Amino acid sequence: MEEAFVVDRIRLADAAALLGVSDDTLRRWADAGRIDVDRGRGPATVDGAELASLAAQIAAESPLARLLPAEGTSSARNRVTGIVTRVVRDTVMAQVELQAGPFRFVSLMSREAADELRLEPGAIATASVKATTVVIEHADLRRDAR
Repeated sequence: MEEAFVVDRIRLADAAALLGVSDDTLRRWADAGRIDVDRGRGPATVDGAELASLAAQIAAESPLARLLPAEGTSSARNRVTGIVTRVVRDTVMAQVELQAGPFRFVSLMSREAADELRLEPGAIATASVKATTVVIEHADLRRDAR
């Protein structure tokens, strides 16, 4: 089994992609002092821990944060707000697809629930994820260095 590795420095292009912004935006933020970019030898990089902190800050500042259901209304802690892109109904069940940035969530629910929630393409909705198992895989950012 391959050991996980800690990424101390993340290439600027990868960091921008993780934040969902352009390289230029990340450079402007660096110029404004929002994040430190190392422009030394080789590709520009950012500190992994600093990037994580900025990602959490951006999420808290996002206009989407206000669309989340109020705290305490559910025991699920993993919530993502997005737009419903597809709903397929049969006589008993419905398959609902939600796009949240680059992430797609698919939920199977009763048709009655989908109808009561008025889930149709274009509706703003929140996916609440509560599972006994959540798999997190380590991304290999070293792939370009090989």
